[in-house]
Amino acid sequence: MTVFLFALGAGAVMAGCGGNEAALGEQARGLKCVDDSNVCISQRKIVYDSYMADKSRAWVKHPAGPHEYASGVRLMAFNKKRAELSCDELAHAKAEADRGPASLKSGANSGLTPAQIARAGMLAREVSRDLGREFARRCR
Repeated sequence: MTVFLFALGAGAVMAGCGGNEAALGEQARGLKCVDDSNVCISQRKIVYDSYMADKSRAWVKHPAGPHEYASGVRLMAFNKKRAELSCDELAHAKAEADRGPASLKSGANSGLTPAQIARAGMLAREVSRDLGREFARRCR
């Protein structure tokens, strides 16, 4: 699934990594960078790795928009960390994953391609299912 994360934007031609994003930090660029360029793949990996290393998991409750869903970084991090998340964090992560498909559709005018929207929606539904199972197993 990690390969899916970094290939999520494969085939898309989008300028999600340039322009006014230059002033943002690495994480903001990585979360909004959804094309298949080496730069975007590298930026997404940096963000993902920082999430995996963050013991406080402060990123869990940060808001996500269409590009954050399309990048797949947060969803993949939620899925990878699901066994470590508290019940509150699991509930928050599942709610975010559940909002993914609707957020992506509302972001259709934000430059995302139909293929990016479809792939990210599929990932959001899969992650929501996995988080729901973990929540049901541990947080009754």
